[in-house]
Amino acid sequence: MTAYQMIVATHIGAGVIALLTFWTAAFARKGGALHRAVGKVYLSAMVVILATAVVTAIAALAGGQLVSGVFLSYLVLITATACWLAWRAPRLKREPARFYQRGFAAVAVLNVLSGLLVFAIGLQLGNVLLMGFCWVGVFTGLGMLHRWRASERPLNWWLREHFISMLGNGVATHIAFFSIGLQRLAHKAGVAMPEYVAWFAPVVVALVVGIWLDRRYPAKHRQPRASKTVSAAVPAVS
Repeated sequence: MTAYQMIVATHIGAGVIALLTFWTAAFARKGGALHRAVGKVYLSAMVVILATAVVTAIAALAGGQLVSGVFLSYLVLITATACWLAWRAPRLKREPARFYQRGFAAVAVLNVLSGLLVFAIGLQLGNVLLMGFCWVGVFTGLGMLHRWRASERPLNWWLREHFISMLGNGVATHIAFFSIGLQRLAHKAGVAMPEYVAWFAPVVVALVVGIWLDRRYPAKHRQPRASKTVSAAVPAVS
């Protein structure tokens, strides 16, 4: 087995672990011991996936495959962003100032710029996938900037950041499964899958689930304290 084959095998193995642990954590009691433990395994698997994807992107760029290399690098960036936010939010839930620091804004800008770069390449090549999927990074970055600039944060800001980023991770996990694993199985079975379903169906599902989660866990703001004015004695009516 060559070094590249080992990297691919590691990437696939980590992808299987990520898919299984994603759904285990999704159905586990939120905040419970199982949810936290499986979540750590999931994010660890995602780190392995990202590391092997970086190697693949570098190999593509070194081999003169500029478009593939840039797109892979873009996918690494938006996925790493989701993993980073999902990991940090619960750990800094009592320190929102540390979470929304300048690094948060810098990553947001990087997502926007990388998405626009992918759009420009897709527009030049007439590539529908690049022109469509670029907006994931753009809107991710714009959403981050909006939350970074907010003057008031909900009490459950960390929970909302966590589930938003985990939806992004879920998109990445299922795209990898549908576009690589499932397509290969379908090809062997002689079944033709629509070209872009594997890429855009997880995004659509994530948007729907995101709306549902937003209603289930609405932003909680501090209630203004009732004024404790002590009324003076009412003078007797003469």
